[in-house]
Amino acid sequence: MSTDKTDYREFLVVVNDEDQYSIWFADRDLPLGWRAEGKRGPRDECLAHIDQVWTDMRPRSVREHLAAQSG
Repeated sequence: MSTDKTDYREFLVVVNDEDQYSIWFADRDLPLGWRAEGKRGPRDECLAHIDQVWTDMRPRSVREHLAAQSG
């Protein structure tokens, strides 16, 4: 019995219209409202990529609303 828990599946980094990120199985159809962002690979690599690029966790609509209020 193997105890190796490494996940060898391939994932995609996906993003929605609010600029929120997630990962999705590469072999499945994307859920409605999400599009592939470009990064593809193992789960850990995709999550590390999200950590690098998703620096503002606020939804796009909130950022735009706050920007309009301040200027």
